[in-house]
Amino acid sequence: MSPQRDELLKWRKEFPILEKATYLISNSLGAMPRGVYVKLEEFADTWAARGVRAWSDSWWDLPITAGDTIAPLIGARPGEVSMHANISLLQAMLISCFDFRKRRNKIVLTDLEFPSVLYVYERFAKQQGARIKIIRSEDGISIPTEKLLSAIDEKTMLVPISHVLFRSAFIQDIHAIVEKARACGATLILDAYHSVGIIPVDVRKLGVDVLVGGVLKWLCGGPGAAFLWIRPSLRMKLKPGITGWFAHRNPFAFETAMKYSNDVARFLNGTPSIPALAAAQVGPGIIAQIGIKKIRQKSMRQTALLIAEAERRGFGIRSPREPGRRAGTVTVDVPHGYEVSRELIRRNIIVDYRKGSGIRLAPHFYNSDQELLFAIEQIEAILRRKAYRKHTGKRSAVT
Repeated sequence: MSPQRDELLKWRKEFPILEKATYLISNSLGAMPRGVYVKLEEFADTWAARGVRAWSDSWWDLPITAGDTIAPLIGARPGEVSMHANISLLQAMLISCFDFRKRRNKIVLTDLEFPSVLYVYERFAKQQGARIKIIRSEDGISIPTEKLLSAIDEKTMLVPISHVLFRSAFIQDIHAIVEKARACGATLILDAYHSVGIIPVDVRKLGVDVLVGGVLKWLCGGPGAAFLWIRPSLRMKLKPGITGWFAHRNPFAFETAMKYSNDVARFLNGTPSIPALAAAQVGPGIIAQIGIKKIRQKSMRQTALLIAEAERRGFGIRSPREPGRRAGTVTVDVPHGYEVSRELIRRNIIVDYRKGSGIRLAPHFYNSDQELLFAIEQIEAILRRKAYRKHTGKRSAVT
């Protein structure tokens, strides 16, 4: 498909960075929509003009009203999604809802979860009495579904797993995992950070108990805003130990005893970051206008193009080749991969590198085929001319 026939490229003008860079890192930080300028200016103007009255105007409800922009993207209803600071705190809050001092105290997860999640379960959940069972990947790309299923049993309390594995973009068989968890009475927490915005997600069709995610990546919503959905029939049974005054039924009574809100606010805690929630609504709004099915179709085609062009040059691929198992990222494995990634960035081709995997290329709906071909050609040129040498011995904490 030529760029002229790619209807999604009309959205490029909404993302300023695309005028200056080949931006292929939406799996890490989505490009900022131009409308964020407006939202943040509105926040500043409201604060300046209304002061503390802004809380009753709109700020107080923002963790829920901002969640309503996420709801249609995950098959949820208005009022079912709440916004939070990040996934680490969300996972800790969810852990605090459960009692691990009884026979059912096992948590099953994989070694390909994002490290921040593993830290929370290895430290906080263990302190609460949980037994952690980690399923190891055999290839660094995927998790054998049968191996994961066999670990879930009647002693399993939680199964917190990723929908899409962040290193490789491997899509897990969630239906099979949900079925096994339900049969064993375990609660499944689906981390959809790397799926919402790039592949279709529907909490009810998937049958999950809990879904967490964030707007930072494929939703182009910026840092500081994660989201939570909990199955309504489960919601009122949970009483988080990590909580705060925003979760209270009557917060301005300033009572010393906690009385949980009867809606999704019961999972909030302290004062939220209003600027982050203001900015977080623009990207998801654009995604909703386009439609994730269209984004998924383009993504499948462009990731296939990247794989074909990379393999034609003899580069290794550390992502699934089967389209139905591959989300939005292609990880290319080449010699001197880290140094090559730094040279790409110096040339204003924005990618990232993950040790043990390779250079991650993540096209989104606003990227053209020409940009993908250009990136692959530049990798080839950098290797051929040994341009990576200028970065040898240098390390960066940014990507």
